Amino acid sequence: MAEDNGSGAASNFVWAFALIVIVAIVMGALYYGGFLSGKQKKELDVNVTVPTR
Repeated sequence: MAEDNGSGAASNFVWAFALIVIVAIVMGALYYGGFLSGKQKKELDVNVTVPTR
């Protein structure tokens, strides 16, 4: 496919910018979810009791 003069560079820039944004969103979600932060998840043992009548 032949490309017009200059439109190929603009299109490539748009796709590169979109890819960077998508990767940043995915990495942010993984970091926020604790997958990349390296923090150990703590487990809590909770006992719930209800008074009897």
